[in-house]
Amino acid sequence: MKKLVLWVAFALLVITVKAQKDPDSTYPVSKYEPLTLKISDDGSKYIRFILWHQQWLQTNNLANENTNLQLNSMVRRSRLLAFAQVSPRFLVLTHFGLNNLTADNLSSLGNNGDGAQIFLHGAWTEFKLSNNNTIFLGGGLHYWKGLTRLSNQSTLNFMTMDNPRPFVHWHSLGITDQFARHIGFYVKGQVGKFDYRLAFNNPLNPANALGAGVDFGGQSDLTYTGSATSDANGDEVGNAVIEGYFRYQVFDTESTKLPYQVGTYMGAKKVLGIGLGFFAHPNGMYNATTAEHTGIFHAAADVFLDMPVGDGNGINAYASFINFNYGDNYMSRWAGTGTNLYSHFGYYLGSAKIMPYVAYQTGSYDAFDDSLNAFDLGVNYYVLGHNAKVTLEYHAVMNNPLEGGVDANGDPIGVQQLRLQLHIFL
Repeated sequence: MKKLVLWVAFALLVITVKAQKDPDSTYPVSKYEPLTLKISDDGSKYIRFILWHQQWLQTNNLANENTNLQLNSMVRRSRLLAFAQVSPRFLVLTHFGLNNLTADNLSSLGNNGDGAQIFLHGAWTEFKLSNNNTIFLGGGLHYWKGLTRLSNQSTLNFMTMDNPRPFVHWHSLGITDQFARHIGFYVKGQVGKFDYRLAFNNPLNPANALGAGVDFGGQSDLTYTGSATSDANGDEVGNAVIEGYFRYQVFDTESTKLPYQVGTYMGAKKVLGIGLGFFAHPNGMYNATTAEHTGIFHAAADVFLDMPVGDGNGINAYASFINFNYGDNYMSRWAGTGTNLYSHFGYYLGSAKIMPYVAYQTGSYDAFDDSLNAFDLGVNYYVLGHNAKVTLEYHAVMNNPLEGGVDANGDPIGVQQLRLQLHIFL
């Protein structure tokens, strides 16, 4: 019965959005005006403001056969970002926001708990060191990340409803960073069709991390607490995280002014990007039995395609392969030692302003006998491009005790949810 509810709801949304007409044909997407304060006559100096909200309505975990169907509301994101380009040589950015506000973590007056609190997502300054776009240097609480394109994903223009969960691309989220943002310095730049980003950061205090560095798989002697534990000589180690991403763009060249990577251009650009990335944390792991530190090194390759097809349509395709290495049998919150393969595909129907999509990932990790698989099937309805859209998605995670817990026999329950999102950004 629950699965029938999922598919009926999905079909109804598809039928509804295909029947919709443009609510205001005099205001096409191309007429959207960004919230920009110009501080020079030619517009080269400015302050840009971006405001966005993502509201979710989702079912409870329908994989648990012993629960009744419930609908739960959530403010997935509420954000305000501003950046100032007051000289061609430097940029300053500040980003505040809130994530995952639910009825369970609301507080009575908004100030007696953590649920309703807005916190700092980003605060960095950047200097242009070259006369072209070859070298920029920046520092602060930043989002210039390594490993994959989706590690640098913009939350304004996802092709899927959100970054794929489990968050293998945001593998350090809450582990060594503050909600996918590290504190440190970075260099980035473009040379023709090639662009790069390298970051040198300090890790989050393991005591403040999700799980405090414990092994979620229960199979390893390692803990992710190397930066909080002195070595045999009494010296502090593990205080550096180094990550990078290097990409070649075959067709159109995407902007790297900001770190946020576009999910889909809905056929407006012809993009084919091929990338290689890494994430390294020397001495990040600690073995209490042997009193030894070991390092972490992840490597990845990915390819992104987004291009027009036919008259007003477009396709979007992405695939990544990540090799995670935390150490023998270790399982972190989002991924563990082993490999992960992720892919998604979407097709934009311009006349209907909808984009059906499918996404799949499979992780083979040393800590578990079975692969951890996840599947998403959804559709976007673009009321006004990415500025106003509605997304319905069926989300399923199989054989993953970290996401859905376990039953009375200790077997993974998994996750099955239907999720609806209302998204607007200005």
